[in-house]
Amino acid sequence: MPTDVQNVDGVWLIACIYGGSLSLMTSENQFNPEDMLRRFRERAESVKRRNLPPVGGEERKQFLRQAQIDFQDFSIIGDAEASLKGGVLQLTVDLRA
Repeated sequence: MPTDVQNVDGVWLIACIYGGSLSLMTSENQFNPEDMLRRFRERAESVKRRNLPPVGGEERKQFLRQAQIDFQDFSIIGDAEASLKGGVLQLTVDLRA
């Protein structure tokens, strides 16, 4: 049964659970890991351009901390090397750099 359906850039993404595992299908029945990594790099850049809401004090500090964490997380995934073999997506991230 579908658990999530989204239209991203004209491509329908349907996440389904079969036997306890998550399966991702598209309307073109293809998944491109390089496109996914590009979207994560774009998300990291958009975090850097995020406007600071009109808050102060502790709320401001919390917003800035969350933005830093979001940027870090999106950047790590965006910098990964991806391979897709036999329906298994593997991301390799070198944290030494």
